[in-house]
Amino acid sequence: MDETLRAAGQSGNKLASLRDLSAKILDGTLDLKRSSRLSDEDLVAALVTVRGIGRWTAEMYLMFELRRLDVWPVDDLGVRQGYGLAWDLAAAPSAKELVPFGDRFRPYRSIVARYCWAAVVLFRGGTDPALR
Repeated sequence: MDETLRAAGQSGNKLASLRDLSAKILDGTLDLKRSSRLSDEDLVAALVTVRGIGRWTAEMYLMFELRRLDVWPVDDLGVRQGYGLAWDLAAAPSAKELVPFGDRFRPYRSIVARYCWAAVVLFRGGTDPALR
């Protein structure tokens, strides 16, 4: 099976992550069936226990798979750049600086994040800072 997955382009690290995710689901450590009932922070905490899944990946799962409306992915470069462009800041805010900027958009920060990504495309045609 490893050979098949490797032939499909999966690296050794990705295979290890898939194995860890599978093991945690099979042994009940991670129950994705009840993930929709967990708070955002509880679900992020559960997901980041899986090898290869960090906060950003967990937040993308919340936004795009569970369609949670109040996720503010401050570690995402596109969100930071888009926020800076949309609000005409001299520079894109750091992740730490971006945290409080999202407060006024509760409970719809996921939607604002999507607008931030769109702002990068509209203003720059991509995420390359050299295009600004």
